[in-house]
Amino acid sequence: MQLDLNLLTALDALLEEGSVAGAAERLHVTAPAMSRSLGRIRKATGDQILVRTGRSMVPTSRALAMRAQVHALVQQAHHLLSAQQELELTSLDRVFTVRWHDALTAACGTALITAVHRRAPGVRLRLSAEPGTDDAELRRGEVDLESSSGPPALPDVRHRLVGSDRLVVAVRPGHPLTEGPLSIERYAAAEHLTVSRRGSLRDPIDDALTTRGLERRVVAAGPTAAFALQLAHDTDLVVTVPDAVTRAARDQLGLATLPLPLPLPEVPLYLLWHQRYDDDRAHAWLRDLATETVRALFAPPAASQQPLTDPTGQ
Repeated sequence: MQLDLNLLTALDALLEEGSVAGAAERLHVTAPAMSRSLGRIRKATGDQILVRTGRSMVPTSRALAMRAQVHALVQQAHHLLSAQQELELTSLDRVFTVRWHDALTAACGTALITAVHRRAPGVRLRLSAEPGTDDAELRRGEVDLESSSGPPALPDVRHRLVGSDRLVVAVRPGHPLTEGPLSIERYAAAEHLTVSRRGSLRDPIDDALTTRGLERRVVAAGPTAAFALQLAHDTDLVVTVPDAVTRAARDQLGLATLPLPLPLPEVPLYLLWHQRYDDDRAHAWLRDLATETVRALFAPPAASQQPLTDPTGQ
């Protein structure tokens, strides 16, 4: 059935004003035009809606029953099609799914949940485990905000650089590598552990060593940074991890941290979201809050309270 939703606006005005002339004046149309709308409403509903009693018109019983619902529908339509209102965090009721690398979740998850709950108590966060897939979940709306070490390949996925991290070497206290300067040869000769959710036993460090004629022995791959750091604590295995996002975990375990004896570039950290959320004020608030929370990891203590800035302009 073909429906003219403009009839809802006309019906709302007729029920509010109780007359064709009053409804016409309210909607800035002529009385004949409003009379024609009333005729179409009567045909669509099978009800007279307004009936004449003396010089006035009164609503039918069905019209009285539907008046509140019609008014609510019209108000909802106006809300949906009007410009976004100011964001009211205290009344915001929404669920966001945030998919971050496990080390980033461990480092910032508590701070993000605390900040969100304090400012918007009606917002709920899902901190999702990072799977070994691409950005399709962002496109499908299954993930609201994601972390990545590189910009997205998909043109409709936005990105924001929030920091960059250097790699460091983590070993148990008293490990042989802590005795004396750590040379590239001593580093390569040790037994290593990689962090890979796919179980990869090779990463860019191996490529960098190969160019120098060296090769390390990777004896295990751990699925998360937390597992790898615990294994490094319990064994003589060496794990190479990003410094800032694992600092708290390393300190908690009492691990020794050594500089990586390889001139590798820092690892960038991006936040990703789908372009459908560009003008979503609630989502913009969340990604700004997440950006502020993550950047606190990379800021010196004195700079941790500086205003939020975004070098990418997003």
